[in-house]
Amino acid sequence: MSVSLKITDWFLTGLARFLSGPRVRWIDCQPDTCQRVYFANHTSHIDLVLVRTALPPHCREVTRPVAAKDYWSGGWLRPHLAKSFNAMLIDRKSVKVHQSPIDLMLHEMGDRYSVIIFPEGGRQDGQRVGDFKSGLYYLGKKRPDIELVPVHLHNMHRVLPRDEYLPIPLLATVSFGAPIWLEQDESKADFLARARQAVLKLAPGEED
Repeated sequence: MSVSLKITDWFLTGLARFLSGPRVRWIDCQPDTCQRVYFANHTSHIDLVLVRTALPPHCREVTRPVAAKDYWSGGWLRPHLAKSFNAMLIDRKSVKVHQSPIDLMLHEMGDRYSVIIFPEGGRQDGQRVGDFKSGLYYLGKKRPDIELVPVHLHNMHRVLPRDEYLPIPLLATVSFGAPIWLEQDESKADFLARARQAVLKLAPGEED
């Protein structure tokens, strides 16, 4: 990574900490460099940065956020930011029979990287966690050896509300929960509902 990308990464990580002062909770889970899929609720533009910032440096080094290529490739700033995060840009518009986004993601992960994804598929209003898209199910099905770790982000919809671009310094909480796996013969609908529930259970007040 070039010096300019390292400086950008350092600056944004520090900015995320300043704006949200995140309290990080590990509940029945510990930081580890084993391959994981961190899946979180999504309410803010900076959720990606915050989850990554909450990881200790040795885990952050092998964890790549997954982002939409069509959004993060525009202009000069977004590609620079994506590179500084070592983001995995997935092209959602050129899905092919033998080259699905899931296959591309698994290829990029190889046997080293973990990823951060937002299975709701888009930002919500912060009042509820939306239904999960099927990508998390297929990740678990194709790589049953990978830990699927639920993550709950609390208060981020107030730090940077949807459709707003000026963040408000407020405290946020990032909660990591116990890993889950796809169970044998578990249906897609049942698994996605269980995964969503695993995120909801991490909300402050539910576990405390």
